[in-house]
Amino acid sequence: MKISTVEMLCCPFDKQDLKLHIITQNEDKITEGYFVCTECQRIYPIIKGVPIMNPDEYREFSLEQPLLEKWGLKSTPQFRLPHDTKQGDNNLSFDSN
Repeated sequence: MKISTVEMLCCPFDKQDLKLHIITQNEDKITEGYFVCTECQRIYPIIKGVPIMNPDEYREFSLEQPLLEKWGLKSTPQFRLPHDTKQGDNNLSFDSN
C-alpha cells in the first residue's frame, strides 16, 4: 500500500479519519501496520500491503490475531480499542462492543 493512498481512506463504518501505525515499510510502500479509527476505535490491519477494511461481520479475527500478537498487541475477539487506551500506546487490546 502506497503511503500516498492513506489520505484517501476513511473508516468504512463511520467515515471518520484513520490514524496510521506503520510496522514495516519498503520505501514508499507500507507492508505491515494498522489503522485506528479516530472515532469508533476500530482497528484495520495492513497485511502484505493490503488494508483489511471489511465490516466486522465479514472479518475473521482468528486470521488477524497472529499478526496482532506478532506486533505485541493484546487481543480479545473484537476489532476495537478499549476506551482507556491511548492511540499511541503500543500495548493495544481489543474489547467487546
